[in-house]
Amino acid sequence: MIDKPWVTGPKELILHGIQHLNQGTGFDYRIAMISIDNAVELMIKTYLGLPKRINQIEGITRRRYQEMCSTFPNLLDGLEEFASEKLTGIELGDIEWYHRLRNQLYHDGNGITVEKEKVETYAELAKILFENLFGVSIEINGEDLDTGTIGKFIHLWSEFEKLLLIPELPDKDEKWVSGSTVKGTLRYTIYLKELLEKRIISQHDIREINNLRIYRNELVHGLSKTNSEELKNRLESLKRILMKIRKK
Repeated sequence: MIDKPWVTGPKELILHGIQHLNQGTGFDYRIAMISIDNAVELMIKTYLGLPKRINQIEGITRRRYQEMCSTFPNLLDGLEEFASEKLTGIELGDIEWYHRLRNQLYHDGNGITVEKEKVETYAELAKILFENLFGVSIEINGEDLDTGTIGKFIHLWSEFEKLLLIPELPDKDEKWVSGSTVKGTLRYTIYLKELLEKRIISQHDIREINNLRIYRNELVHGLSKTNSEELKNRLESLKRILMKIRKK
């Protein structure tokens, strides 16, 4: 499949970043982080700046677009305002946190290192956002790019979150605030309750899902040291739950 011309730039930057990630040196991790962050910024600018016939967005004037592009936080605000439905599996606070980390590397780079786990996480978040915005995956010769076990876990969690987008939920309810944490939490709670009532999952599964959600957030935010054995077990647990839900 031939890529649309507007996806080429962001895709090349992500590929460049993942190639450096796989080189495995401290220098390569820093370059990977910078390249991936550049890709995130470019893909958001590109998507919001596409013709209305392509992105189906109403209300972005040239002046509004320039305002959004003036700073990275403004860009994230614009994405949430005009394309919140594209943020499944993505929390903009996470993206902004990694952008600040990138800025530290870029502006105060001497002696500053970045852990491999953080680069893997940001790379996977970038891949998910790219797929959400442009409807295509980051692949080479038809194969998904490996961002490590952390990347696999984050990717599977995003797949789980996409299953929350069930049509019967009350999107037009006044409490259903577009793009907010409230919306995500309500979807999450209602969906799990429905699965429990239909006996697709058990109370034990719900406890495990809640634990996995906490683990995902700690993983993305770098709040806990990554243990390879624990990560592997969590990944297998998430796979098991996803298999149950997909069979419903």
